[in-house]
Amino acid sequence: MDTSETTDSSAEPRAAGAPEPAGAERRGWRRWAMDTRPLRRPAYRRLWTSTIVTAVGSQLTAVAVPKQIYDITGSSAWVGYASLAGLVPMVAFALWGGAVADTVDRRKLLLVTNIGIAVTSLLFWLQAVTHLDSVAVLMVLLALQQAFFGLNSPARNASIARLVPAEELPAANALGSTVMQTGLVAGPLLAGALIPVIGLPELYLIDAVALCATVWAVLRLPALPPLTGSAARRAGLREIAAGFRYISGHKVLLLSFLADIIAMVFGMPRALFPQLAAETYAPYGEGLALGLLFAAVPIGAVIGGLFSGTFSRARRHGWMVIGAVTAWGIAVAGSGASRNLWVAVAFLAAAGVADMVSMVFRGAILLSAATDEMRGRMQGVFTVVVAGWPAPGRRCCTARPAPAFGPRAAVNGGGLLVVVLMLGLAAAVPALRRYRI
Repeated sequence: MDTSETTDSSAEPRAAGAPEPAGAERRGWRRWAMDTRPLRRPAYRRLWTSTIVTAVGSQLTAVAVPKQIYDITGSSAWVGYASLAGLVPMVAFALWGGAVADTVDRRKLLLVTNIGIAVTSLLFWLQAVTHLDSVAVLMVLLALQQAFFGLNSPARNASIARLVPAEELPAANALGSTVMQTGLVAGPLLAGALIPVIGLPELYLIDAVALCATVWAVLRLPALPPLTGSAARRAGLREIAAGFRYISGHKVLLLSFLADIIAMVFGMPRALFPQLAAETYAPYGEGLALGLLFAAVPIGAVIGGLFSGTFSRARRHGWMVIGAVTAWGIAVAGSGASRNLWVAVAFLAAAGVADMVSMVFRGAILLSAATDEMRGRMQGVFTVVVAGWPAPGRRCCTARPAPAFGPRAAVNGGGLLVVVLMLGLAAAVPALRRYRI
């Protein structure tokens, strides 16, 4: 791994504010709190700062677009069509963007794509302030913005391994994941509070202006060109296919993807939350129950990130993924077994903590086990796995058993199935168990 931009192997005494030595021990409460070592590295700190803006601002637009489409059409079906219009280009351009990220200066790619995202946010504002009221325009802009996001995400994530040393990758992933999960909670709440006060157009404008800070932060990153021998390649279907062949030839990478697919496809109960709120937890109030069920996992993930010092220095990354996915399954099963809303929410929050641990170490494995010339493509596939095709699978594998067995049994069975599949995979293929840095 190339860490020449931020690391120094000299034996000089550490200056104030410099990164801690690899073996440095943290005392007292700092052992439990978030590991902030990567933030002492200026390049990573700039990238992370830009993520803060993106995490909250993107959620403002994510709320504003479906709200505007519903206001225009009065149809939830059109809101669903718009989601599909954003999903398809995001998946396609994430795969291509991963190949692009392996052939160009990643800093330049981040600049272009962040500017593209900012411009589309500005166009969202323009169509809203002029009262264009065109669903077609909204869907085209959403598709364009998600295409830019698909190009941006692999380059952003692949850059981390060039900005921090290997032992700090879990901490860096925990910092980034905590910010993103906080955005998932705070962004919609902020949007809901602002829409009645300032209106939809201004919400788009806030996102566009905030993205200027992201562009500025990326502009100050060091150059991240391809390493020797990578620049001559072109980003096409052949390079994308080479990425998939690389995954199939490296078991630990393949297993890290399979672990996430198992957890999310068989154990993510989001599709059943509305039914649970309307039936099982109706005595608590359907609105309250629905809000708590949807918020519990992200809140748990944020809590896990804030206390990531408890696990971010672990070196057996494979076992951390196995343990985290197993814990996720147990916690989801526990939520399905409970008739008490607050107990179910507590289990889901625990699942969120486990999900954070899984995200941290799966991300670290992708960055440390892959060569730099392949990291962009690995992150492109990662983006698709996390945000793309599992969505229909979640609805199929978690919601379909509900009519026959009831929503609680479906959630409980899905969680237990995750435990069985993850432990079976770990037993059958030792590569993940053996992986460490």
